[in-house]
Amino acid sequence: MDAAEFRKRGKEMVDYVADYLEKIDKRQVFPDVEPGYLRPLIPDCAPQDPESFEDVFKDIEKIIMPGAASPACTELETVMLDWLGKMINLPEEFLAGKDGQGGGVIQGSASEATLISLLAARTKTIRRVQSENPELTEAEIMGRLVAYASDQAHSSVERAALIGGVKIKNVSSDDKFTVCGSALKKVLDEDKASGLIPFFFCATLGTTPCCSFDRLLELGPICNKENIWMHIDAAYAGSAFICPEFRHLLNGVEFADSFNFNPHKWLLVNFDCSAMWVKKRSDLIGAFKLEPLYLQHHHQERFRSLKLWFVLRMYGVTGLQEHIRKHVRLSHQFEHLVLQDERFEICAEVVLGLVCFRLKGSNELNKALLKSINEAKKIHLVPCYLREKFVLRFAVCSRTVESTHVKFAWQHISQLATDLLQTWEHDDHQQ
Repeated sequence: MDAAEFRKRGKEMVDYVADYLEKIDKRQVFPDVEPGYLRPLIPDCAPQDPESFEDVFKDIEKIIMPGAASPACTELETVMLDWLGKMINLPEEFLAGKDGQGGGVIQGSASEATLISLLAARTKTIRRVQSENPELTEAEIMGRLVAYASDQAHSSVERAALIGGVKIKNVSSDDKFTVCGSALKKVLDEDKASGLIPFFFCATLGTTPCCSFDRLLELGPICNKENIWMHIDAAYAGSAFICPEFRHLLNGVEFADSFNFNPHKWLLVNFDCSAMWVKKRSDLIGAFKLEPLYLQHHHQERFRSLKLWFVLRMYGVTGLQEHIRKHVRLSHQFEHLVLQDERFEICAEVVLGLVCFRLKGSNELNKALLKSINEAKKIHLVPCYLREKFVLRFAVCSRTVESTHVKFAWQHISQLATDLLQTWEHDDHQQ
């Protein structure tokens, strides 16, 4: 949708809302429809090709409005998460379907999804341990519970453990910044020998610093064998799994208990829209006794699945795949430009839309380069540390980004690097 069409559709939407408010007394106050009405009215998977705005908009009045906020809000969310799950080829167990045990729900963020899965895992483990050892109190078990995540995992995992009142330990990543099975097994064996109870492991697909991928096919069987809940955080990278050529990165998801990624990060859906699936809804219902979690979440007044429905229909699977592929192509274009300049180095494998790079030299030199880039305010980069190295991160993420923008960014960085190196060499000579 270009700017002209956006203006046109925006005005139509304002007219629709105004008409609705003006004639609200003509509408009945309570829906006629019964729970379960919506699923038979829409297809069971996302369209391959884009649909017109008119067709999508017509369905608002025809399908959504008869169900008002409830049950339409809840039911569309359940169906949209099934659509999205099928797009990334999630195992059937994670889908709600008509009578499945799994299902998806929209959260506000990946941090929320990690916290919810950790709390559900905690409740499940406490009940299991108490059934095996009735003499143990809940407090005694809590004191022995341990959660695990990669040393590259997002800080929200540590925060979830803090909120959940349990210990958390980092599992060492290898030279590719990924966690393998042997590293997890080593720390589990040590902790079990000390009388601790491992209960939760957060695997990361697409780490924040460098977009590395934990080895699910090694980690999953260990977690299953040890009664450890495996949650997969694929906040950024998960969107890429709609492309068959990247789906292998999700192999091993079949061992997981819960899985999450953020369509609001890379799938053109406005914030907030973080998709979370579980194999067994009953595990969450048991942990949060008020109402099933898939029905009760924060900001219930927000119809978050509606924007997902619009995006999936107006782009179609093929349109969204091309969006992802274009960004990956552009990241490799930037990588190629970096590699052509012998002053620079690439610091981690470029898999998706993130390029980690730096000037060959000290951390201080790279901090100075980042400072000059961000102070110029033409592009903005966010850094990270990979082991002891200060690294610059080039992320391709705008809907409108083109090859010309990538070339411009590199020319800008390259020129600033030239200016900086001349200054540093001059300073060195002065000394």
